[in-house]
Formats: sequence, C-alpha cells, structure tokens
Amino acid sequence: MITTATVSFVRVSSCDLQGYGRNGCLMQGVGQIDYTGTDPSSPCNKCLSPNVTPCICTINFTLEQSFEGNVFMYYGLSNFYQNHRRYVKSRDDSQLNGDASALLNPSKECEPYRRNEDKPIAPCGAIANSMFNDTLELFLVGNESHPTPIPLKKKGIAWWTDKNVKFRNPPGGESLEERFKDTTKPVNWVKPVYMLDSEPDNNGFINEDFIVWMRTAALPTFRKLYRLIERKSDLHPTLPAGRYYLNITYNYPVHSFDGRKRMILSTISWMGGKNPFLGIAYITIGSISFLLGVVLLVINHKYRNSSNTADITI
Repeated sequence: MITTATVSFVRVSSCDLQGYGRNGCLMQGVGQIDYTGTDPSSPCNKCLSPNVTPCICTINFTLEQSFEGNVFMYYGLSNFYQNHRRYVKSRDDSQLNGDASALLNPSKECEPYRRNEDKPIAPCGAIANSMFNDTLELFLVGNESHPTPIPLKKKGIAWWTDKNVKFRNPPGGESLEERFKDTTKPVNWVKPVYMLDSEPDNNGFINEDFIVWMRTAALPTFRKLYRLIERKSDLHPTLPAGRYYLNITYNYPVHSFDGRKRMILSTISWMGGKNPFLGIAYITIGSISFLLGVVLLVINHKYRNSSNTADITI
C-alpha cells in the first residue's frame, strides 16, 4: 500500500509542478502581468485614486514565444483570504439554487449582507458582495493603427456541475427581472444580478463569472479562470509571438488590504495546467512514504524468520 501511494504521489506531482488549469497539469506556456498599479511608473497607478471612476489603463507587453492550442486567461489576486471561516459561510446555497422562499428570506449566515433598504439581497453574503469586476481585453499589435482584438470566450469557464446543478435562477416570471422582483443588488455591485449579461443562458445566478467567483479559494494567493481563447483553424498559433496590449477597466480595489492583481495567460496539454502547491505537497508526501517503505522493507527482511518479535525495535 505504501509503495502504491508513493508512486501515485510522485507521478501526479511531476506534472502539478509544471502547470494549472481546469482539468489537470503539464503547462506548455505561461505569462503574467501585474496591473495593481502601486508602482508610480505603472499605467494603472492613476486608478488607485478613488476619484478616477471609471478608470481605464493599458499595459503593453511582448510574447517572446507563441502560445499553441487553447489559451486560458486568468485573473489572479494576492493577500485575499477567501478561506476565512465567516467569509466561506457567508452565502445561501438554497437561494443560489433558485429556491423561491430563500430568495426573499435569505439565510442568516449572509449577515451583514442579508438585507439592504429593507429588501432581501440577491445574491446575499460576503462572497457575492466582493465579486471581482475588472474587465480585461487583449489586443495584438500587428499594426499600430489597427490592433487586432483577441476573441475572449466567456462561456465554458465554470464547472459543469456548478452551472447545471448548483446554480439555478428562480422559477416563474416572463423576464428574469420579474423573477428577482422585491430583491435588491449586493451593496458593492453596480447593477443587479439579472443584468450581469445580455445572454439569457449566462445571466442571473447562472452567470459564469459569478459562478467562478463563488467557488472560494483555499489560499490567499489564487487565480480564477476569466476567459478562454480558443484555437482557430485559420489562426496558428493561437497567440503568435509579438507585441500585445492589455486594456483594463480598473474597478476592483485591492490597495486597502495590500493586495495585488494580475492577468495570467496559460496553455495546457491533455494533462492540464499548473498547481505548484499540490506538486510540492505530493513530492513531500511521496518521498516520506518511499523512505518509510524502505525502512519497513528492511525490518521485514531482518526479522521475518525471527520467532521472537519482542526484540523488534524501530
């Protein structure tokens, strides 16, 4: 049993250390841009002022190598503790599943984001209230006067079980707005939940950006899938080497808690992408299991013919 565990841990960790995506590991390429704006020379430094709203900044960068296959765009946050006990519990899963009674009478776990202006908040809780709301756009600078926008796919970023089972819009009503009648938006949101997207199958509680955010991270430094850049038959590679710029609508404040924001581009193979933490954990546990297996093998070889097991000491 120990030998099997050792092989499993070491086999999995070899790819976890190389790459992180939705489906596994073995990263083929990765690049990230910090756009927090704390550096005075950063184009996004102006966005730290609360008086500049909305704030749009642009960061130029170069891809030294082409990105082949499908490319995954993530947003990353640092020093953000989504694993805090009260934060993790601050939600109402019945409400998120479309339950009509929970919609108008949210769980007390959502306090102090349960009601506002004497109306129930939908979606309620601290997790929903702190939803990431920066907008990221990517352009290829093939021509100075006519940069090419990179198509970013917003569907397919959430887990299938979340999208189709755990999150459902309330029943009834001809329009989504009617279904959320007598509720109000989260305190920090600019618009209500039924206006998250113009497409009906990506609006309300089943909006995929919202669903991705609601799956809380275990560590204070994390990244979440933002968009997919699909490989096109007439475009090879997906992102050719060259000059690009990232256009950012800077809405999400992180300066107050010394947080940082970044955009990450990553490609994965059939085995998936990158997760260094799991890789290190698996190698550590695998190594300990291997050494323990060797020790037990030596003990077994030395004492297997002994009739007196009382002399065995470890």
